[in-house]
Amino acid sequence: MSAFTEAKFAWEPVTPRGVAAFARASLERLIVVQSIVALLATATIVWLVADGLFPTVDAAIRKLPVQGEIKRGKLDWPTGPPKVLAEGHFLSFSVDPKHTQQLRLPAHFQFEFGEDSLVIISLLGELEIPYPPDQSFYFNRSDVLPAWGAWSPNFLGLLAVGTFFGLLLMWALLATVYFLPVWLIAYYGDRALDFRSAWKLSAAALLPGALVLSFGFLLYGLSVFDLVQLGFAFTMHLIIGWIYLFVSVMFLNRDVPTEKKNPFVDQK
Repeated sequence: MSAFTEAKFAWEPVTPRGVAAFARASLERLIVVQSIVALLATATIVWLVADGLFPTVDAAIRKLPVQGEIKRGKLDWPTGPPKVLAEGHFLSFSVDPKHTQQLRLPAHFQFEFGEDSLVIISLLGELEIPYPPDQSFYFNRSDVLPAWGAWSPNFLGLLAVGTFFGLLLMWALLATVYFLPVWLIAYYGDRALDFRSAWKLSAAALLPGALVLSFGFLLYGLSVFDLVQLGFAFTMHLIIGWIYLFVSVMFLNRDVPTEKKNPFVDQK
């Protein structure tokens, strides 16, 4: 059997031939496979947040003073040297009222609370966010810790639901953008493909890149990848999707027109 022979059954969105098979599959089968990939991606994201980020946030909250708040754009904090609240591989939290830059931690993202603003420090640079002058926030262990304990599970649940359905919606929108170029490639390549089938193939072609990015997040959560390598994985997942969009079409059967009989020739 030739490698370019069209697959008869759609079950794996990993190879170009497997992706092409979804052009002939039912929409229900495509949604089932999309849901499996979305569940894998969702589980990876939720695990990364719960295991890699939440412990640092919890430790930082427990280091807050018993009393304190951000009141009308000003941080109420005891006088003293800059202080590290918590430090992890991905996140760190510190308090430096004057932003003296004495604390520069190796975490990928450092949240530094100052007297008038929050500074987020990362590989991309620094972002300063002034505190709202007309609002007040608790900045103490007594009030923030119970709220964190009550809302953190809800946040993970919302993150899971939002990631899962967000991926399905994003894939549908991207397939709507990509299906016409895919149909044109099939048309000029003499491949049998209508608009509906082109949309399904386009949606399936996005799944290999999603698997690559999910694996990148997994390696990032295991501290194998740093932020630069995660950014590279994100770029690669886009490129892989585009490659599959164009290559998978070549794994469809050629559109061979039925030979018409000449009515002016006597049939014997």
